[in-house]
Amino acid sequence: MSGSSMTLEEIARELDVAASTPHEAEQFAERRPMTLAEAYDVQKMLIQRRVDRGAYRIGMKMGFTSRAKMVQMGVHDMIWGRLTHDMRVDEGGELKLSTRVHPRVEPEIAFLLKKPLSGTVSAIEALGAVEAIAPAMEIIDSRYKAFKFSLEDVVADNASSSGIVLGTWHRPDIDFSNLGLIMSRNGKPTQIGTTAAILGHPIRSLVAAARLVAEAGETLPAGSIVMAGGASAAEALVAGDWIELEMQSLGRIGFHVTA
Repeated sequence: MSGSSMTLEEIARELDVAASTPHEAEQFAERRPMTLAEAYDVQKMLIQRRVDRGAYRIGMKMGFTSRAKMVQMGVHDMIWGRLTHDMRVDEGGELKLSTRVHPRVEPEIAFLLKKPLSGTVSAIEALGAVEAIAPAMEIIDSRYKAFKFSLEDVVADNASSSGIVLGTWHRPDIDFSNLGLIMSRNGKPTQIGTTAAILGHPIRSLVAAARLVAEAGETLPAGSIVMAGGASAAEALVAGDWIELEMQSLGRIGFHVTA
């Protein structure tokens, strides 16, 4: 079958096999170009395939939440992906490299919702829906060859989302607009930054999340976890690593990387 005649369902199946096998997939940008709307349709089909196998949705992740990343990708808005329960990596636990294609990790902050959120909301309204916040790390893993992709390719591939590590939940009355953070590899700092790198204030990411799910005809239900987006560049993972994130006021989390 020629690439141009592939259906969206066939693209979703190919990406699903690439993630679950795991192995690299060829980019679709030249084989079977998609619109952004089609790419989100593929993402929905991709996650539905996991749900059909017993996974269940637990929230969403935000991407392109730094101005630098938007400029780099030539886009003017954030992207998002869907989180399922089997993407959780235990804090203090291990991540097997053999289960991923090109795994990288980035520091984030996570929101836990106490009530549904969707549509156009203010920062105050978004914060009012938050039960708790936690230090978090996202394992991103593009399934595409050489970690290269177009905007539509990455959206179809669930915005490169692959795993999440969550720390202890804290009350959201902490000022989390500019918390210092250090991500380290085997005790040596590799990324030093602040939560302000997430759109100037992470709550803006939650505001955008509400808008984006509404555009998809969805709502973030109470109990949803929302990953606010990377607060620094992502680091490639290597077997034998102990990756740790220390975030001001919110504590430390970490995980081991095994072969």
